[in-house]
Parts: sequence; structure tokens; C-alpha cells
Amino acid sequence: MLLAQAGWGEPRGWSSWEGGRDCPGCLFQTSQNKVAPAAVQRGYPRTGDGWWGCGRSELVPRHTLLQLCFPSCRIFVLGIGFFTLCFLMTSLGGQFSAKRLGDSPFTIRTEVMGALESRGVLRRMSDMLEMLMKRMDILARLENSTDFHKGDEARFPLDRFQPAAGLMERIQAIAQNVSDIAIKVDQILRNSLLNGKVVEGRRDQCEVPRDPKYPDCAGKVEWMRARWTSDPCYAFFGVDGTECSFLIYLSEVEWFCPPLPWRNRTAALPSPPSLPRVQAAFQSDLARLLELIGTGKESLSFMKKRIRHLAQQWLRAARRLEQKLKGRQRDQKHILIHIGFLTEESGDVFSPRVLKGGPLGEMVQWADILAALFLLGHSLRVTVSLKELQSHLGVPPGRGNCPLTNPLPFDLIYTDYHGLQQMKQHMGLSFKKYRCRVRVIDTFGTEPAYNHEEYATLRGYRTNWGYWNLQPTQFMTMFPHTPDNSFMGFVSEELNKTERQFIKSNKVSSMAVVYGKEASIWKGKEKFLAILNKYMEIHGTVYYETQRPPEVPAFVKNHGLLPQHEFQQLLRKAKLFIGFGFPYEGPAPLEAIANGCVFLQARFNPPHSSLNHEFFRGKPTSREVSSQHPYAEDFIGKPHVWTVDYNNSEEFEAAIKTIVRTQVDPYLPYEYTCEGMLERIHAYIQHQDFCTTSSPPLPPKAKSPAMQSPLSPLALSPNATHLVWSPSASRDPHAWPPVDSLQVWVSETRHACTETCRQRGLVCEPTFFRFLNKKEVFLQLSITCDSTEYEMNHLYPAVAENVHECYLQKEPLLFSCAGYNTKYRRLCPCRDYRKGQVALCRDCL
Repeated sequence: MLLAQAGWGEPRGWSSWEGGRDCPGCLFQTSQNKVAPAAVQRGYPRTGDGWWGCGRSELVPRHTLLQLCFPSCRIFVLGIGFFTLCFLMTSLGGQFSAKRLGDSPFTIRTEVMGALESRGVLRRMSDMLEMLMKRMDILARLENSTDFHKGDEARFPLDRFQPAAGLMERIQAIAQNVSDIAIKVDQILRNSLLNGKVVEGRRDQCEVPRDPKYPDCAGKVEWMRARWTSDPCYAFFGVDGTECSFLIYLSEVEWFCPPLPWRNRTAALPSPPSLPRVQAAFQSDLARLLELIGTGKESLSFMKKRIRHLAQQWLRAARRLEQKLKGRQRDQKHILIHIGFLTEESGDVFSPRVLKGGPLGEMVQWADILAALFLLGHSLRVTVSLKELQSHLGVPPGRGNCPLTNPLPFDLIYTDYHGLQQMKQHMGLSFKKYRCRVRVIDTFGTEPAYNHEEYATLRGYRTNWGYWNLQPTQFMTMFPHTPDNSFMGFVSEELNKTERQFIKSNKVSSMAVVYGKEASIWKGKEKFLAILNKYMEIHGTVYYETQRPPEVPAFVKNHGLLPQHEFQQLLRKAKLFIGFGFPYEGPAPLEAIANGCVFLQARFNPPHSSLNHEFFRGKPTSREVSSQHPYAEDFIGKPHVWTVDYNNSEEFEAAIKTIVRTQVDPYLPYEYTCEGMLERIHAYIQHQDFCTTSSPPLPPKAKSPAMQSPLSPLALSPNATHLVWSPSASRDPHAWPPVDSLQVWVSETRHACTETCRQRGLVCEPTFFRFLNKKEVFLQLSITCDSTEYEMNHLYPAVAENVHECYLQKEPLLFSCAGYNTKYRRLCPCRDYRKGQVALCRDCL
């Protein structure tokens, strides 16, 4: 059997070695006239017909053949025994191993294997061991009957064979131990089968419960019958194809079925007790943060350099905010930061372009987010790989259809759209359970109409980036595009008094720097550059490797791609920083204004949007961008920001002449300082809670919370132009923003609530829509309603005045400050805001 399969032949006189076969024991070729170096090295003599040892039988006596080949045969037997032992342990080890994340594939496979299959494997292993023992007994008898040391001591030294007897004893001892283990394993399996009969009888009796509290149970069981083998994660949680295993999984791992009454409730792993809350303390050692960020990518190196460069400004800002909060208690949060766009699975197109003029805005923002969260004293974990994400979340092995193995160990998760998609793919139902803890860093914003999956699909708002059904304020933007999302922002470098004075005295009024590191931005701009060149010396920072980019005119002084500190020095000398329409809404214009430059940009007519511009097509927003940098235009303005029509050469040239004569001081909005960002993120972490405020799914035919109409807590303002919070109405002390800041205004037909509030020096606050979504509010504002309907529409609550029809919002996720229609006048919730900090009301800190 085994020996024959290995080429040894049958034991009857070893006759199968005859006839010029290869000899596995002798390790050399037996064919006639072939050279056998191994034989020569061992000193074997040669005949005229072939090599001694494995040639024809008439040339080699059998006892001499054994003398030649026996040591190697022993080694071969030892190898067979060792392999058999390893295979036995590997095959049966999984039957008794605990189900742990990270077990070998053998473990996961054999855990699903039934007891009968295991006994079959054991039986085959026992047969192999028995045959191996027989072969070793034969070899032992041959060894005892053969005198290996007579007459051949000169050719075969005695010390060559001294270990043979001990080696045989060890082989026999190993075989005996394996045999004992096999007997014990067989006993265990027999007992397991006996005990399993009782359990199996109970398992076969499981029926799908008919409980109205769990209407989806029967459908989920049916799905499991057909698909439980589609993902190894089900077997990981104990599903084996029986009805009871389906019900156990659907009631204890997922939550679609009621608990089985016969189940031992202590069998399920209890939820670990919540850790005691630790108070957050401001940090001062950024070296620890740099370690957390890690290495291995140019993008990470860029972020770490930025944090080091701004370290002193961050530390000073943290000390100022600490004094401002005056020892206020703050819970330390456990926060996971997963930068999805830097993972290999998402393509990581940014890292290779860091040193080639690629976009850096996202990495600037992420670096500042990391610094702010760390300095505020929270516990951070940073990942830029899918494998690390799965490890931190506790993802079970498989394809991502099952929930997490343990409760989520993080209070908050900061990620981007790529990371959000990766989490959804690997968290199963846990994603729906824990998505309220997610904060999505979203450069251009996501409007409610695109966020609501059903509405976006029905109304044509669905894109590749929307439909997540999150609270819109869970999306955090680079600029305050719309109050529907939270404004996260970034920071620009601040100047001290000495630096500001130095800049004012060293400005070159005839020096301009062009906003654009990629040569493609310069293409087709010769006309503007020629006009600008009449009044100013033009400088560029366009990346190139060997040759000057042909898109850059010869009269432009191109510095190539500059490190950040050298670029700052260039801005401190220049008078003008000019944009050619792209990139949109980057950090560089704010850095230029902070260094005393005037920013000149193009006005877009018509405004750019997803309807008419390729760059915005597919983005989850209908926002109309009126210029290259709307924030600079709307929130800063002249004399620091000039927005002109580049298609009008006279207007363009006149603006340049005026800018040359205009003196401006460095300016940086407070919300883009380190202290402003720390203040904002602190307020978000302390007050934004999307888990406790979210309501469970409503039963069929029940009214939405947005449709319930208790008495309005609002009252008409003294001048009767708008509504305010009534002094007699109760106030929730934990409400954020505080309701005292609310003002209700009615928009014009072509105005969104964002614009309506801004015109009054206010900002739209979407969390206040719930107070407006009542029939009584129309009456308080003297609006006539012949009918009032509840519908899903991101423009509601609103009134169609020409027909006196009023509409209230049916779906709270669609409350939106954005959007307008010529048919409607909208009810808009506005609030005040802190000077230089549009994200926070006056009493929000």
C-alpha cells in the first residue's frame, strides 16, 4: 500500500527493485550507462552493466541492497509518520477549537464538518497508521537479521549506523502516541454523537415562530435556507443548515426573529460592560499623534509635515480654548479615523500625485481634523487600509453579510465616501445599527434630496455618491456651502504682529502669483495673462519634470512645485493671487488672503452646477457655484476678494489697475484659525448626537413624527415680520442649538432658505424645521391655506400662494435649507451666529 505507492514495491523479497528501476532510497539513477554523482560521492562501486545498489538483482545481493538503502528508508518512514501525524492533528483540530477571528481555514472548514465525516477521517487515519506500523515491524526484523558490520566496516563506518536503533525506537513511540490519541478522539466523538442525538431531536423540532413583533422572521428563515452557504460568516456564527441554527442566528446575532425559549440565555456572549467615562484633557505632545498617523505613503508624510509646521499655533489655540471653557467637563470619546480615499482598495490616486502638483485640499483638511481631535483630548485610532479597518471594527470572516462580532468599540467614526462604502460592505446589519456614529468628510456637500434613497430614486436625484439615508448634518464640508451639512473646515497659517508688519513693508505691488500647479489650468489663458503682464510680473508654481510646460508663457517666471513654506514666502511678497476658474473652493485663496494678497477670481455666468458642468456632474448637490471660490466672494468680499467677468476684457483690466493701487492688510476669518476649528469641533462632539434622537422605524399606517401637530411654541415678533420662540413656551435645556436663537421667515419664490436667512444677517438652521412643520405656523404668519397636505418634498414646508395650497414635510430626512421653486414660498428656520463662526450660534458654545 503506502510503501508500494511510494515506489518501494511489495515486501516479498523486495523483488520489485529489479529490472533497472529508480531507487528512492539510494538517491541515484539506475538506468544503464548513466552517470550517478550521488553514488560516486558515497563510494559505491560500479559494474560494467550499471551502478551497484539499484541495478539488476543478479548483480546485487538483497542483504547488500538493504545495507545500501536502509538509512534512507528509515528517513522516508519517519517523514511518512510525521506527515500523517500533522495531517491527523490538522484535520481533527478544528473540531475542538473555539471559533475565533483569525483561525486557520482548516478550522473554519472543519467546524462545519459533521461528526460522521470526522469519524470517517479518523478511520482512514487509523488504517494508515496501522499499515505504517506493519512496515516498520518488517524493517525492524530485517535489521535484526542482517549483520551490517561484518566485512564492510572499511566501506561503511560503524558511526554511520549507530543512530539507527534509537531512531526506530522514536518512530515507534511516536506511532504509539498517535494511536493512543486516535483512540481518545474516537471516544470523544462517540460521546459527542450520543449527546448530539438529544440536541438534534430538539433542533429538528424547531418551527418558525409567528410573532407579529417580528414580521420578517419567516422571510429571513426562507432566505437562510437558500443562501446560508453563500457567505462563510454564517458558519462562523454556528449556522449548519438546520432550522434551529437559522433561528438562533436570526434571534441572537441578528434581530429578525424572537429568542428561542429553550436556549440557554447565558450561552450567548453578553455585551461587555460600558467603560467608565474618562474626562478629556487637552493634549500638548503632538509626537504621539504623528506616531498614530503612521508611514508608508507620501500623503501621510505631507499631513505629518503640515502638523509639525503648525504645531505651535495649534498648541497656543488649545490653551486659549481651554481657558475659555473654564474647566467644563468633557467626556473623552473613542474615535476611529478611517481615510478611505487613501486605501489601496479605493485606488489611492492622491498619494502618487503629492509631489507632482496634485490636489492637496483633502489632505490639508484631514491633517487639521487629526490635529484638532487629538488636541481636544480624545482617544484616536487612524487607519488607511481596509485590513486595519476590519480589525478595528471586529468584522467576522466572510463576505460582509454578517454583523460585527462585538459591539462597536468607537463612539465616533470620521471617514469619507470611500470609507463609508467600505464600512457598508463589511459591517452587514451592524452598519445600519451604528451609522449614527459616522461623520463623513465631504468636500462639496450632500443635500437632503440626494441623501434620501427613496426620494432620490423617484425624483431623479440619485448619484453614485448619495442615497445613504444619514442625517444631513452627519456630512461635514470644507466650506459652509449649505447649513444642511455641518461645516468642518480647515485652518490657515496665522501671522503674529511682527510678521504682519514685515509683510506690509515688503509687499511688491507689481507681483502676481497664478493659482494653478497643473499645466492644464493655464491652457487657453493667454489673453488674460497678456493683460496682466502689462501691469505685473507674473509668477507660477507649475509642476514639471524635465521641460518647461508649453502652456506657461515665456514671460511667466515659473518656480516649479514649491514646498509649503516656500510657497508661503512667495505669497508674502506678492500683491495679487489670481485664479483662472479651477480648482474650485481650495484652501490656497484663504492662505493668500491671510498673507496680505488680493484674490482675483472669475464670475461664472451662468453659475456652474451639476446641470451644466462636467466637474459637478454626479456630485450629490444642486448647488449653483457663481465663482471659483463662493466662500471668498460671499463671506470675505472686497477689498480682499474681487470677482469679475473674465469674458469682459475691460472689466478684467480695470480690476487689475484698482488692485495695484489698493492697500490691504492680511486677513483670516476666525473660523479658519486653529482656535476657531477647535471651538467648532468641540461643539459638534459635545452636542451632536444622532443616535439618541433618531426614532425607530414607524409601524405601517402610522404618522411620521414630522406630521404630528401639537400647539406651536412660536409667537409673532413685535414688528410682525416673522416668528420667534415664545417667551411662555418651555425650553429643553439640552436642545442644541438653543431654541432662543430661532427666527422663522418666509422666502420669496425664487429664493432658497439659505439665501433668505443670509439676507437678514442670519443662517438657516435645519434642526429647527420640526418646529415649523405645523399647520398652525401658516396661520400665525397670516398665510391662507385652503388645503394642507403632507408630502415628501425637500422644499416643504411651503405654500403655493396663487392657489392657497400649503404643504408640510412628511419625511424629516428631507428637511432642507437648499433649493427653491418659482411655485413656492418656503418657511425658513433662521438663527443668529457668532462673529466669524457661522457654524455656531451666539450661545452654542
